[in-house]
Amino acid sequence: MNDPLIGATLVAREDLAKRVQELGEEISHDYAGREIVLVGVLKGAVFFVADLMRHLEVHCSIDFMAVASYGSSTDSSGVVRILKDLDISIEGKDVLIIEDIVDSGLTLNYLLRTLRARNPASLEVCALLTKPDRRKVDLPIRYVGFEIPNEFAIGYGLDHEERYRNLPYVAALTDGS
Repeated sequence: MNDPLIGATLVAREDLAKRVQELGEEISHDYAGREIVLVGVLKGAVFFVADLMRHLEVHCSIDFMAVASYGSSTDSSGVVRILKDLDISIEGKDVLIIEDIVDSGLTLNYLLRTLRARNPASLEVCALLTKPDRRKVDLPIRYVGFEIPNEFAIGYGLDHEERYRNLPYVAALTDGS
């Protein structure tokens, strides 16, 4: 795709595939003999959840939440709204939140508080990407795919104004110049 807004590759397609498989193996090991509920955070985590599930060797179910904190901006507003809630109860269940990216941590912090209040047996986080330099709150992220620099990431489900999700790799968004 020839587009001046697609910048340098942050995570190559091959590296994504390899790391997602490794995460699947690690999660399968840690949850051996248990069933987990995967909570995918829409829309950005769809590719990651789908690929990760194919590598899990434990019983799992899946549900989704949609939250908004960016709007059309490239900076989190810090105000989180639930646009779509879970369809199933997570009370007494082992829950793994699947996030595409943890930037400031404000959205994930809100999600953790919201889901803890529903009394799951356990609640952990798996994030494909994290930006440690942008973190505003300290969060327990048990599984991390990649740490990336403080650049706005697009591709592999991540978007800018609903574009670029379909890139098979993660790239930096540029200013187009």
